[in-house]
Amino acid sequence: QVQLVESGGGLVQAGDSLRLSCAASGGTFSRYSMGWFRQAPGKEREFVAVIPWNGGSTYYADSVKGRFTISRDNAKNTVYLQMNSLKPEDTAVYYCAAGGRPGLWFSRYVYDYWGQGTQVTVSS
Repeated sequence: QVQLVESGGGLVQAGDSLRLSCAASGGTFSRYSMGWFRQAPGKEREFVAVIPWNGGSTYYADSVKGRFTISRDNAKNTVYLQMNSLKPEDTAVYYCAAGGRPGLWFSRYVYDYWGQGTQVTVSS
């Protein structure tokens, strides 16, 4: 059983940056592909980014490509999401997830473990 705990959310202004962290425990972190999803009020949870377990190519939603960067530190059992040039439409609860399936990174249904989420609010 893997436990995931996100941190780093907050209230920022448009154009600012934030770095989210997700600390994992209870499993072999290096064996899991790690994803970030987000959910805005009244909307479905949507894919943001993923980094495969083997350090392969990362993938991003079109809406964040060029602004967000996902990375991982297997020695610290932590995955990060660096968010730059934030926009009001980035406002959401951000969740990290472990698991995933190659070719199905975008689907929230193929991740095995989820964190509790961290709120990101971007004011205009």
